[in-house]
This record gives sequence, C-alpha cells and structure tokens, in this order.
Amino acid sequence: MNAGLHELSLVFFTVLAQTAVGFWLIFTFVMCKGTSRKSQSYLHKGLFVALLLLACGFIASVTHLGSPLRAFNSLNRVGSSMMSNEIASGAAFFALAGIYWLLAVLGKMPQGLSKVWLVVTVLVGIVFMYMMNNLYHLPTVPTWNNAITSWQFYLTVVLGGCALAVAVLNTNPHQDYQVKCSPWLYVLAVLCVAVVVIYQAFGLAHIHSSVQQAVNLVPDFAIMQVLRLCLLAVAAALIVKVRTLPLLSLAVLITLAAEMVGRVLFYGLHMTSGMAV
Repeated sequence: MNAGLHELSLVFFTVLAQTAVGFWLIFTFVMCKGTSRKSQSYLHKGLFVALLLLACGFIASVTHLGSPLRAFNSLNRVGSSMMSNEIASGAAFFALAGIYWLLAVLGKMPQGLSKVWLVVTVLVGIVFMYMMNNLYHLPTVPTWNNAITSWQFYLTVVLGGCALAVAVLNTNPHQDYQVKCSPWLYVLAVLCVAVVVIYQAFGLAHIHSSVQQAVNLVPDFAIMQVLRLCLLAVAAALIVKVRTLPLLSLAVLITLAAEMVGRVLFYGLHMTSGMAV
C-alpha cells in the first residue's frame, strides 16, 4: 500500500475526474429526456458538486506537476503526447461543463443550445477519459500496459458517476424522471470490480522484470482489495435501499474512498521492464 502513497495527487486527480465525467454522462441523459424548470434548477445546483470534485482533482494534479506553469508547458505537445492530450481534453471538459453550469444557474442558457452543449461536453469527457486511460498504457510498464488498467479506470467512471448521480438525482424534491438503472448499474460495476481483482491477482504472479516480481510490489494487495470490495458492497447496499441525502452522500464518500484504495494499489504496482524497478 505504501508504495503508491507517493502518487496521492494523481490518485485524487484520476478518481475525482472520472467520477465527475461519469456523473455528467447520467446528468446529460436525464436533462435530454426533458424536465421541469424546478427540477432543472435543483439539478443545476447539484451539478456544482461534480464541478467541485473536478476542480479538486485538477488542483491535486497541479501539485503533482509542482507548478501551474508546467501545466501550460505540457500543452506544447498536444497531438503527440498523451499527457498533453489528457490535460488539453480535461481542461476543455472542465471549461465546457463550468460555462454550462454558470449560464444555466444565471438563466442565460438558451433552451435550443442546452442539449447540444450537454452532448458536446459528454463527447469531450469521453475523449478525456480515453486519453487518461491511454496515458498509462506504457510498453515499459508491464503491470500497467494491459486491459486491467482500462477496466479499472472505466469502472471508476461508472461507480463514481452512478453513486453521485443517485445522491443528486434521487433526492430531487421536484423529480419528474426515472433513474432506476443507476443503482443496479452500480451493483453490476461492483461485481465487475470483483472479477477484475481476482483476474489481476492471478496475473501478477506472471509479471516480472530482471530484478523485481510484481507480486512483491504490493504485499498487502489481497487485504487492501478485500477492504475495497467491502466498502463498495456497503455503498451498493446504501445506494439500492435508501433515498435520504445524508446516507446517499455517505455512499458517495465510501465509493470514492474505495476507489482511491484501488488507485493507490495501482500506482504501487509501477514497475519498469529491464534492470530498473
């Protein structure tokens, strides 16, 4: 576990950004189906939570770079560098989402433009997630350069997004829509996480470099993954059974904590090919 703690800034950035994008996907689906003005007003207020998480994630990423100026410098290689592509697409998603929220809250968003803006932001968010995932598929890091990485990242999008969506959408006093699928999609994602964890546990035994075995990088892998799955199970029970904001908010926090445990383990598994560790 300690091996991945040095990348806490990236842990916060990836998990919070993935949660925000996941929420935006569900939020857009609901908004495009059509809702009343009172319902929209409540949802736009709830959208601020997702933007706040995204902002916290970007602040954490800046601490990883060491200086905000480095973030601007990293944009010099957009198109040829996955990191530059990730930062550019992430900044574009944040800008589009933030401007939409501001215009909607102020009542300045034209109805005809609203749905188009939402869909465009969704597409940019998907590109953002794709770039983030591809950034870690490094040929020199065998513990990351596999399908497990993609499953882990995209499942966090589903878990975090569904948890936050249920907390915001299902507690709307003016609710005139149905989001019955989100809780069960969350449960399905938890089951997928369990399968991925088991598959990864068996696969680590076969990954090694000239000087290091992958299984030795995270000796507490099994214990921490069991803790993670237990947290997700508790959150799933809350999401399926309760409808009160305090308990659903707790489910969101538990989900974020569980995924951060998994992400710390992910960074702890960093291992380069050849003679380097």
